[in-house]
Amino acid sequence: MPAKMNPVIFEIGSFKLQYYGLMYLVAFGITYALATYRIRREDRWNLSEEHLQGLLTSMILGLVIGARLGYVLFYNLGYYLEHPLEIILPVSFQGGIHFTGISGMSYHGGLICTIIGAWLYIHKNQLGFRHMADLCIPCIPVAYTFGRLGNFINGELWGRATSVPWGMYFPTGGAMLRHPSQLYEAFGEGILLFTLIWPLRNKIRITGAMLPIYLMGYGLIRFIIEYFRQPDEQFRQADEQLGFVLLNFSMGQMLCAAMILAGLFLMIFYARSNRATK
Repeated sequence: MPAKMNPVIFEIGSFKLQYYGLMYLVAFGITYALATYRIRREDRWNLSEEHLQGLLTSMILGLVIGARLGYVLFYNLGYYLEHPLEIILPVSFQGGIHFTGISGMSYHGGLICTIIGAWLYIHKNQLGFRHMADLCIPCIPVAYTFGRLGNFINGELWGRATSVPWGMYFPTGGAMLRHPSQLYEAFGEGILLFTLIWPLRNKIRITGAMLPIYLMGYGLIRFIIEYFRQPDEQFRQADEQLGFVLLNFSMGQMLCAAMILAGLFLMIFYARSNRATK
């Protein structure tokens, strides 16, 4: 299936509209729609739609910047120390100047800078970080479903070699069947995590608890799926089959473990501060 799908919807001259970009627009749109639904239907939010738009814009900017910088720092620092201009320029200078587009984005880097972007906007407008986290976090996971479907249609971030009946051939994955790990992530990080978090949005009485719950939930789901996902090429150079970075863990699993621990400590901190204010 992936080998036969065209990632381009249509093109006019040099302009191309790809499913990958369209999926991200859909993801952002659904997140905004769910957050708008909440501030209109739930009495607990004293927030204008203009503030919501500003908050989500700050989060998206943080996501884009952080995802790129995270990839540079976590996944290919050595290369970019030697080619710093390629961090921000869509070209490669190896053997001349070649247009390559900006490739390489890290979810974990995007997460860190999304939180920073949100905090800056919230602090500037005195909205309350924990309160806004409880509003936005339950709306976010469903967006991952579309992002990962975009990865699948784009034929990228495929899984490890496999013999399972649903294994697939990917255009850049060699002549071997591979796990469609993008679909695993679309279900796990998107549908499953949303199904778990959305019903809790008004039931947890610890202010800000949605953030640590999200960190622990996403971290655990992604940690498991990483066993089926092929590590990045620079890590496979050392171990073509496994690509482990430390012991039997990939870079993605190490970052997810950090997410789970951060979520656990944050939940303990929020629970104690919540008791102290009663």
